[in-house]
Amino acid sequence: VQLVESGGGLVQPGGSLRLSCAASGFTFISCAMSWSRQAPEKERELVASISTIIGGSSKNYADSVKGRFTISRDNAKKTVYLQMNSLKPEDTGVYFCKCRMWSNDYWGQGTQVTVST
Repeated sequence: VQLVESGGGLVQPGGSLRLSCAASGFTFISCAMSWSRQAPEKERELVASISTIIGGSSKNYADSVKGRFTISRDNAKKTVYLQMNSLKPEDTGVYFCKCRMWSNDYWGQGTQVTVST
């Protein structure tokens, strides 16, 4: 099982970024996927999640990102995305994607997002 995030970087407040998480080595459609982030000296927090097709691909968001972030998945490409708009300095952190499959969690290595002037 391998998850590889990309798309992070430095962006000014109000800007946008699109994160990608490419999966390999397992049946992607069986994964409930999510994005979490961890700021320095803070605990990791769940940002957004999307269920499997069987679960209706339902989406959930943390209150802090509702209306600004959108999670999506492309099962053919085995990739999950996080579109982040209207970014704020408090969105800064390392963003991790996760696959939950059969009660097991698999994490990527993370990608840094920095929102700053």
